Formats: sequence, C-alpha cells, structure tokens
Amino acid sequence: MRYITLLLALLSTCLAAPPITVGYYPSWKRNQMNGVDFSKYTHINVAFSIPNADGSFSFEDDWALAQIVDQVRSGGAKVLMSVGGWTGSNLFSQILKDSSSRQRLLSSMSDYIKSNNLDGIDIDWEYPGRLGNTCNKVDAQNDTPNFLRFLADLRKEFDTAFGPKTKLITLAVRVQPFDVNGAPSTNVAEFAKYVDFANIMAYDINGPWNQETGPNAPFNYEASKGTPLSFVSAIDAWTNAGWPANQLVAGLGFYGRSTRAQNDMRRDSMNQYQPQLHDVPLGDSEDAPWYDKCAQITSASGTWQWKHLRDQGVLTSPNAAAAPWVRQWDSVSQTPWLYNPESKLFLSYDDPDSIRIKSDYAANKGLAGVMLWSVNMDHQSELVDAARSFSGGNSTSPSSASRESNSSTTNSSATTPVPSATSSPTPLPASSSKSASKSTSSKSTPSKSSSSSASPTHTPNEQSNDATPNAPCSNNGTYRCVNGNGHNAAYVVCVGGKQVPASCAQGTVCLSFQNTIMCGWPSLKALVDGVDSLLPFSKSS
Repeated sequence: MRYITLLLALLSTCLAAPPITVGYYPSWKRNQMNGVDFSKYTHINVAFSIPNADGSFSFEDDWALAQIVDQVRSGGAKVLMSVGGWTGSNLFSQILKDSSSRQRLLSSMSDYIKSNNLDGIDIDWEYPGRLGNTCNKVDAQNDTPNFLRFLADLRKEFDTAFGPKTKLITLAVRVQPFDVNGAPSTNVAEFAKYVDFANIMAYDINGPWNQETGPNAPFNYEASKGTPLSFVSAIDAWTNAGWPANQLVAGLGFYGRSTRAQNDMRRDSMNQYQPQLHDVPLGDSEDAPWYDKCAQITSASGTWQWKHLRDQGVLTSPNAAAAPWVRQWDSVSQTPWLYNPESKLFLSYDDPDSIRIKSDYAANKGLAGVMLWSVNMDHQSELVDAARSFSGGNSTSPSSASRESNSSTTNSSATTPVPSATSSPTPLPASSSKSASKSTSSKSTPSKSSSSSASPTHTPNEQSNDATPNAPCSNNGTYRCVNGNGHNAAYVVCVGGKQVPASCAQGTVCLSFQNTIMCGWPSLKALVDGVDSLLPFSKSS
C-alpha cells in the first residue's frame, strides 16, 4: 500500500503543475468582496489604473489599495495592478510612440510596484492596432511593434529593479493576435519572451451590436451564424501565431448578456440565433444606464452577473430556470441560454457545466490555466469551483452528474469539447471586455445551426469503447486514447454517437489512467501503467 501511495504521489507531482487561476478585482466593487474566497485564486488583477498622456497613471481607489492587497494576500494569491481596460486604453498608442511619455510609463510601473509591494503589472490595452472604444488613439501600422519594444524594455526595467523574473508582466488580450495594418499578426512569439502569460478575453463575442441574438462566450461558433469567433478559435489563433500554450490563460465570463428578440423565439425554440432589437434592456439589479463619453450615448449594459441570476429568481438552481424563463442548452456553443416569452428577453450566459467544458479543453491544449471576469460576480464559488477543474494540462473527463433543463425539451445526451478550425481574421465588435466605468456592473455596451438541447450529461471515460476516430459510439461524453495508451497525442470524445478526434498539446501524449485519460510526457507512461495495474478499481486500456 505504501508503494502505491508513493507512486500516486509521484505521478501527481510529475503530471500536474499547479494551474493558474486569475481573477479580476474591480476596485469599484470592493464592498462586495467579503464573500470572495481568495484562496481559490493564484493571481488577482486589481482593475484599473488609467494611463495619463505624460506616461504617468492613476488609480482612483489608491487610498484603498493597501487594504485590497492585504485582503487578497490573506488567501495566498499574488496581486497585480491592471492598467488600461475598455475606457482606459485611449492613450496607449500615443504614449508608446513618444520617447518621454514612454519612459515615464516604464518608470511609473516599476515605482508603483515598489511603493505598493505588488507582484507585477497586467496590461489591458484594448486594442493594439485596432479601435476599441471610439475615442482611442490608434496607429494601425506601429502600435503592435511599439508594444513589443515597450514590453522588452519593461522586462528589463523590472529585472534591473527587482531581480530577473521576480515581478510579473501579464497581458489581457482579445480573441485574435495583435493587429498590424488591419489584420491579426501571424507571429507573436517574440512577445512571449518578455511576458509571463497572456489572458485571452474569450467573451463579449456576440451581443447587442449584432443583428441577431447569440452566445456571449461560445465554446465553438457555428458557420454563418453570429460572430465567427469562439473560445476554441481564440486558443488556436494565438498558438498558431507562435504564442506558447503554456503561457496562455483562457478567459471565462462570470456574467451573461441580455438582448430583446424581435419575435417570439418559441417559434424556432431550438435556435438561439434570431433577429433582435437594438435597444439594450436593463440587466440585473446592479445594471443602470450609464453615459459613454466617447460614443456620446447613454445605455444600459444588459449584463446579468451569475450571482444575480441565482439570487434574483431567474435560476432556481445552477441548471433550472424559474417560470416564465425557458432554459435551453446549445450543443455547438456549449452554453446555456434563456428566453422569457413575456418580455421577449434573450439571455446568454455561462454556468458550471459550460465553464467546466472550457476549463477541461484548455487543460487538454496545454494552457497554463484560466482567468475570469470578475471575482465579485460568482455565487457561493459555484463558477470558480467549476473553473478550477482545470488540471494543468492533464485533463480528465468531466464528472458525471445529472444536469436537467427547466424547459419544454427533453434531456439529451452529453456533448463535450470538440476542436474546430481557426476562424479567418474578422473585425471584432467594439465591445468591452472590462469596463472601468463605475456605473455599469461589468462591461460597457458598444455604440454600435445552433443545435439546442437540454443540459449535457457527462459520464466517465469507458475504455471498452472503440477509439477509432469517427467510428460510432454509444456513450456520449466518454474519452479514449487512440492507438492505445501513451503512443501519441490523439484521443477521441464520443459526441452525438460518433468518436470525434482531438489532440493533447504538442510534446505530450494521451495516457489512460484509471477511468479517464490525461495528457502528459511520454516518459510517464511506465509510471502510469505501474500505478494503474496495482489499483483494484482501475481499468486497463
């Protein structure tokens, strides 16, 4: 027994590096943080400091920063200051092209870390080479090269002031790489030399700026429906452009977006893409009309925080809706959505099921961890606990559980993460990933064939199924290594009665262990086999 325990401990140590869990902390919501368990996070990014034209930057809640740092550190997390954000990115382009303001921004960041005992800086420039908020300065040709030079100098500044790699530099990035001359960069590998990791903001993909309703944060997108961007395509876009997977962190939204359908969506009740009106409805109890001084419009955001979906009577449980809301599950976007026939409100959001699907997929692709916006939006840690199913590159199949939909549809079999091709470069709507405005609950609203079913039901991996790609299968939600245990990176997921091919991250192989699979180094196969053969409850592949 001691030998088995030792092998299990060694296996765990070899395979599972501690995954990163990044949470954004909106300082204007600090009065809502008492219920947040910061021990569930590894990094907290305090939002936002705003750059000034001379290269200095200001944090409006500076007087409370020491208290915030103590609060976060009590849970063991690192604390970074996030600079920029949706309404705070308008001067980055101007600052970085001027030598004087550029140097001052470098020294300001270093001095701010030192004076406030922070662990690093997170830069949330929305977006280099592309217009985000309407009054942003943009240099389509030079923003991205200027940003690279700035990051190289910032790394040198930090290493000189604090010691090599002592302080963190992280980025918040959109779902496609930085733009140059109107198109996403095809090679961003050089950036990763100076940055510890980048957080992909894989949300705000569809919203009130679209002609049709659609998923806020789709796992996959459906061709010819909605914006052709997704969680999967974002990971592909960055890794295909040379950013190392183990320096990427996948972003999750702990909120949903509501819009108003033009017609009764029950006429096509399984389709979440239907014509919508452009008057943005009020969202949850924290939402309110706010004035965007750049766009010069006043609008609500339409956002619903997860906690208010749970405590304002919209959801009666994580996967059941209260009347008159009808809940559906979309098997392409892998997200739930709600429709209220009385108000014609459509609401797309993430729940523990969809969060877990994304987290597991990110682990299989070898990513460093997950990021979420924002920590105050959770309800009793339901979403962060689902996000923490991330296994640091060693994915297991999702836990088996019954997840029933409060809708007129019947429950269907599970669907699980399926890789898709990267999308072609597509202009991103001018949507906010994070708003520095204190009058909105989460994000600012811009000026400008889904297969739906009931919730998924995941079952443990069953090694007795055929693992041939595209072969028929009977147990939806099961995972199997292709060509046996530890021979290559390929595995299959049973989706809709067919074995859908997928792959572990580059350099790793699929390993069968007990009732599931994991992705690890080829040299660990013998160790996995040794442990598995000694366990009476294990199944061989």
